[in-house]
Amino acid sequence: MPTLVASQLPSSAVPPGRPSWRALAGLTLAVALVHVLLLGLAPTAIGPDPSPLANKFITRTIVIAPPAAEKPAAPAAAPPVAEAKPPPPAKPRRPREPSRPKPVAPPEPVPQPQVSEQPATETPDLTAQNAIDSGAPAPEQAASAPAGAVLGGAGSTANTGVGNGAPGEAAGAASATAGNVVGPEALRIPGSVKLAFAVTGQQGASPMQGVFGDLVWLQDGSSYDARLSLKFLFRTIRSQHSTGRIGSTGIEPARFSESRKGEVASHFLRDQGQIMFSNNAPSVPLLPGAQDRLSVVMQLGGMLAGDPGRYPAGSRISIQTAGPRDAGVWVFNIEGEEQMSVPAGDYAVRKLTRSPRREFDDKIEIWLAPALGYLPVRMKQTQPNGDFADMQLRESLPAGPSS
Repeated sequence: MPTLVASQLPSSAVPPGRPSWRALAGLTLAVALVHVLLLGLAPTAIGPDPSPLANKFITRTIVIAPPAAEKPAAPAAAPPVAEAKPPPPAKPRRPREPSRPKPVAPPEPVPQPQVSEQPATETPDLTAQNAIDSGAPAPEQAASAPAGAVLGGAGSTANTGVGNGAPGEAAGAASATAGNVVGPEALRIPGSVKLAFAVTGQQGASPMQGVFGDLVWLQDGSSYDARLSLKFLFRTIRSQHSTGRIGSTGIEPARFSESRKGEVASHFLRDQGQIMFSNNAPSVPLLPGAQDRLSVVMQLGGMLAGDPGRYPAGSRISIQTAGPRDAGVWVFNIEGEEQMSVPAGDYAVRKLTRSPRREFDDKIEIWLAPALGYLPVRMKQTQPNGDFADMQLRESLPAGPSS
């Protein structure tokens, strides 16, 4: 069988359905030229070139400021008024009637205990600052003397009489200078005298033994000097000293001092109406009739001696009494007459007691003997802790005039 070779075929033998490559290339070129022409003529056909910012997207931030404070609106101008009308007068309020308190029913009376005995009549508080007249007549000698006078100078004697004391002691007290003082109340100031005491007591756990006391009272009718000393084996362990004058109200202290390890004092400044203290404690007002802790004993005796009937049992005497550091009103309760035995003898006495009124107050007990012109025959001081000193009269001796 014979073999067919392609190269031997003539070119006209290619099938007529396929175009040649030259025709395809020409067609492609023609299409490209048409596109170029269309793209070049398109801008002039549509219009002018658009703005370069037309295709840009711009983002803008808007900041909203806080609202400003509103200014007060100016008041609108009021239209002119021809004449301002006054405001109508306020109507007066009707006063309210004060509410009346509702009546309170009185409390039911508390039944009192039945007492078979007749109750004692209430006695007044007899004070040296403001004495209340009890109605008892004053001594004739005092009533006849002018106010402020001191009767009985040197050589005059106190009318004490002879009591139950040891013989000669009352006469020794009566021989000293004494006299009546006429003022707010009758007073009879004792004359100069020296009283010797035996002292017993308790100080802590140890009893007080071998202690003796001396009270020296000197006066010349216008001034006085008083000293109370406690001695142990001839050594003074404690002393009180009071000086001043004798005036229309009786004893009028000017200075009071107390000595133990050192001395402290109080001063009665009568021109200033003050009591001042050496330890710089606050001063206190000076009341009429004020005394110190030593002169008060003699003043009480002078009050009872001047008018014994003025001070019945149960009455009270209030006296401002100054110590070396303070001052206060001491209230003495007066008891009736009783009998007492002391180393100096047996005496009828009147007891006066100053009871504690505050936590640290001392209890003071004084026994005055009418037979000795109401001089003390016993004095006892008790402290809050139980310590006490008990002074009992051993003898009374006349003393010389004050120097």
